[in-house]
Amino acid sequence: MQRFAEPMARLIDELRKLPGVGTKSAQRYAFHILRSTDADANALAEAIKSLRQHLRLCSLCNNITDQDPCAYCTSPTRNHHLICVVEEPTNIAGIEKTRSFNGLYHVLHGTLSPVNGIGPEQLRLRNLWPRLTETEELILATSPTVEGEATARYLLDEIRRTHPKLRITRIATGVPAGSDIEYADEVTMTRALEGRREL
Repeated sequence: MQRFAEPMARLIDELRKLPGVGTKSAQRYAFHILRSTDADANALAEAIKSLRQHLRLCSLCNNITDQDPCAYCTSPTRNHHLICVVEEPTNIAGIEKTRSFNGLYHVLHGTLSPVNGIGPEQLRLRNLWPRLTETEELILATSPTVEGEATARYLLDEIRRTHPKLRITRIATGVPAGSDIEYADEVTMTRALEGRREL
């Protein structure tokens, strides 16, 4: 097994922690950084530090933002009576690229998964409940996976108990079952939003 100098080995180990990056890719990235100019390497390091220092979660919707509340929550052109619940911040980009949704968002940062020890307490739900009093429709846009469906069912049951008259819809099955909405194309995502159904 090839041994690297300690700084190189440390960088490779850190890069391997990134999703989808194996040992070979981490080594390739590390050597690319080593061959980069000082300016490029410093720019990468500064971008990572800045990301950690300046980004936070929106206090209203839990989206990642550099201002609180985020740009979606403060926009006067968006429908503040329509909320779309998604699993992760990356799901917002998939919906936004359709240009067919003009409401607000609520990001759960996960789905229910008892096998992995993720229950309702681990999801970011606390700031959703107060928002429902001003909401006319809530769209459940969790992915059509077992965990996503379980999360949608849990939310439906909880909200029905406290807000029985609230219109709750689920995105249509334009998104293939078992897939993640983060990877849906514009047409598929548009059909999913337009074909949402009452629950």
